Amino acid sequence: MNEPARIYQFQTSGKIIAGLHAMQNLGPELRGLGRINKALIVASDAMRRQGATDELAARLAGSGIASETIGGVMREPTADHIEALADRIGQEPFDVYIGIGGGSVLDATKLLSVLRTNRLRVREMIGTERIPHAGVPTVLIPTTSGTGSEVTPNAIVTLEEEALKLGIVSSRLYASLVVLDPTLTLSLPRSITAETGMDAFTHALESFLSNKANPISDMLALESIRLLSGSIVSAFHDGHAVEDRSAMLLGSMFGGMALAGSGTAAVHAMAYPLGGRFHIPHGAANAMLLPHVMAFNMDSVRDKLRRVASAMGIVTEAGASADAAELVVERIAEWTKELQIPQNLAVYGVRSSDVPVLAEAAFQVKRLMDNNPKPMSTLDIEDVYRKLLPRIEHACKEGNASL
Repeated sequence: MNEPARIYQFQTSGKIIAGLHAMQNLGPELRGLGRINKALIVASDAMRRQGATDELAARLAGSGIASETIGGVMREPTADHIEALADRIGQEPFDVYIGIGGGSVLDATKLLSVLRTNRLRVREMIGTERIPHAGVPTVLIPTTSGTGSEVTPNAIVTLEEEALKLGIVSSRLYASLVVLDPTLTLSLPRSITAETGMDAFTHALESFLSNKANPISDMLALESIRLLSGSIVSAFHDGHAVEDRSAMLLGSMFGGMALAGSGTAAVHAMAYPLGGRFHIPHGAANAMLLPHVMAFNMDSVRDKLRRVASAMGIVTEAGASADAAELVVERIAEWTKELQIPQNLAVYGVRSSDVPVLAEAAFQVKRLMDNNPKPMSTLDIEDVYRKLLPRIEHACKEGNASL
């Protein structure tokens, strides 16, 4: 007897405007959200130093909208930090929250929006669909090409005491309006371009290979992979190449849409404890883990990776005896080297003795581990982590033997 067809769905942010200098249209676009008298701008200190928030406030004022700015959003924020920001805002009546910055700022903006209308602590929101009431309308303006947070129902928070990073997933977190303006990404440092770009690529690849992948998420994931593959290295070397920056920003958004529809898997589950315990930037952790997890998954995803090879534009490079799926993993490893992302967890203070604890923490991220195309035991997870640690003992033995 055939199994019934699996039901899948797609949802994303309310409206998206994109293109060079799209920010100039923000004032008129806000009218579509209803009567807006006062806006709260949520930003990182970097955005404030660069004058982006002043420019945004001026544009709002030109449309008759007053605004206030709250800065100091930390990178990869903790639950306590988000609640401290909410306390600073207090009961001030804002008609819209506007987040401008990287993924951490966008996540913070979404959470601040629902904290204003729900009597919940951040910890009580962790999990899936645990936010009962809609928040204040949000406008999200990404300035990095990485998380895709502007089009997802997700927000990631760090629980400092437990040294964990966990996800909050709720349809209440979708933005009302998204503005994609590649000119806002032209000043990104090379390291941030590399880390966020590889984060976006990981979203797309894991979403395409995940157990919940479906025709809609596949379409979005493959287009994300195509755009990012053709632009990530060149954007890293020439940050002012607007065409590459545009492709990166669109690729990141499509990757976010894909993960909203099918979800990420083991790479992200394993990256979370690295960020929570050792503060390894999320994109860097994903990039380090990605080729090794793909190699582990290979016998379950080979056919799909051949389609990825086509989207990446490398399938024609495969000779008669070469396997295009293997070339995908090789190309990812080549990227991480060219993008100067470390391949050694010891750089961040990780020791061999930490591996069992990291593996157990990753194994417990069931939402993502259950989505991996090939089951992973804690020993499998340990093995992947150890591939990213130097073989010090082995090197010492070889050195002694030569004396």
